[in-house]
Amino acid sequence: MEKFPITAAGHSKLFEEFQRLQQVERPRIIQAIAEARGHGDLSENAEYHAAKEAQSLNEGRILELEDKLQRAEVIDVSKLSGNTVKFGATVTLVDEDTEEEKVLQIVGEPEADVKSGRISITSPTARALIGKKKGDTVEVNTPGGGKSYEILKVTFA
Repeated sequence: MEKFPITAAGHSKLFEEFQRLQQVERPRIIQAIAEARGHGDLSENAEYHAAKEAQSLNEGRILELEDKLQRAEVIDVSKLSGNTVKFGATVTLVDEDTEEEKVLQIVGEPEADVKSGRISITSPTARALIGKKKGDTVEVNTPGGGKSYEILKVTFA
């Protein structure tokens, strides 16, 4: 069973989703199946089939979350420090071509969300940043071509 890193906040979000699916969605779907069963012939009952499909998707997601929660290695970012980029670091970069600043936090795969500035530790950008320090220049190969960034700041919060 291979462990993967995740921040405490990311683990909390996964656990909240897991609980919601188990304690709220599961009973709601079971009720919907029971109601649809009462409508008669199951072979032509669209409500029944839709509820069974929702149940299948919900149970699959519960199993997926259960696996992730068991394999997660929770890392408390607030206890990390230093000036080297590593898991949990929030890095301020400047694109050397456009002078545009970006702030990215390196997080575990399940909590990555590029739009909110959280990138997976397995992403090309994160892999290029790991081990670098403030003032270093980083070359990243992206689908849109090579990018060059300068690291302005490394923090842990």
